Amino acid sequence: MITIIDYKSGNLKSISNGFKKIGQDFQITNDVELISDATHLVLPGVGAFGSSMKNLEEFRGVITEHVADDKPFLGICLGQQVLMDGSAESPGVNGLNLFNGHCEYLPEGVKIPHMGWNQLNIVRNSPILEGIDKQYFYFVHSYHVIPDNEEIVSGTCNYGIDVVASLSQNNLFSTQFHPEKSGKAGLKILKNFVNIKE
Repeated sequence: MITIIDYKSGNLKSISNGFKKIGQDFQITNDVELISDATHLVLPGVGAFGSSMKNLEEFRGVITEHVADDKPFLGICLGQQVLMDGSAESPGVNGLNLFNGHCEYLPEGVKIPHMGWNQLNIVRNSPILEGIDKQYFYFVHSYHVIPDNEEIVSGTCNYGIDVVASLSQNNLFSTQFHPEKSGKAGLKILKNFVNIKE
């Protein structure tokens, strides 16, 4: 079952609509037992890093176990940022530590937040990006991730600098953009994700 984690920091209606549009059954839950039985986990995110991590602490173990079992996992927007070790937005707050690296404020000289459509540049093959080429996706964020290992970066976009737009490592995936708000190209990413086998 596709399972969306309800931790009070995600736009559940938006991501729900995305899965409905591709005809995919899913559940939204904060029940750790149901989350542990999921075939695919989705972590949406809206808000601040610190408060989101406070809400996520009770799910840290089940998320870590899911990823360790190499089951498909997708973090979206803030759901990408909390996968890192930490963020300049909330100094001293530990992230989920599933990707090594940190989050920084977008560079001076660009409009913040980065909001609107931007072109995705694919830099490495990733199962969730199959069939995607130079298409545009919808972004809303003020912080961006800087992974320690550049080999996990699968996509970037240009916004004054090359902003990391997507990460991919085994069956752990994330996007800074919102696939569920990005038209046909975004729905293609959701389809790719649900078609990944455990």
